[in-house]
Amino acid sequence: MKNLTFCRNIFVMVAAIFIASCGKNEQEEPFTTDPVEQTRFFVCEAGGDTRGATAAIDTLFTEDDIEWFNVSTREIRFKKQDEQLYTKLMKNYNKEKLEFHLGEDVLFEVSRFVSDIDSRIFYDLVLHYSMIGEDADNPRYYLHDCYPAQFIDDERTQANIKKNAVQWETFTKYLDGKGKLR
Repeated sequence: MKNLTFCRNIFVMVAAIFIASCGKNEQEEPFTTDPVEQTRFFVCEAGGDTRGATAAIDTLFTEDDIEWFNVSTREIRFKKQDEQLYTKLMKNYNKEKLEFHLGEDVLFEVSRFVSDIDSRIFYDLVLHYSMIGEDADNPRYYLHDCYPAQFIDDERTQANIKKNAVQWETFTKYLDGKGKLR
């Protein structure tokens, strides 16, 4: 009986050492998954609910729709600058705010979707649809700090620029990591 108890104790100790060493080896392996690769960028109507890109019924566009973003002009070029995107955005023309999400977190809010004919004033970020320029047949989209541009020096606009600085840097770094910056 003593022999059986002794063998059982040895077996339990060897098993415990083996299990402990397996766990230790797992922790020592390098972290190979880039968490940014698992994060998705998308834009939807502001709703106050936390949701992912796949759960948001009202997703307007995702990182897959973006061809490039020009940091100096703030132009955002979509792969398909078609009527369907414009129609989705026009549905939000009179709604409050669009949310720019990075994963499950709201990166920043854009106060409105505006066009060249909009007569309202916005002191915070806007998604601007413009048909004015060198190619009127090829409309452009911009992320501007205010609308119209003459209010860029207003103290409210400047306060919002400062408020959004960290999120803006995160947004541009993310797009740069995806090869979508110009």
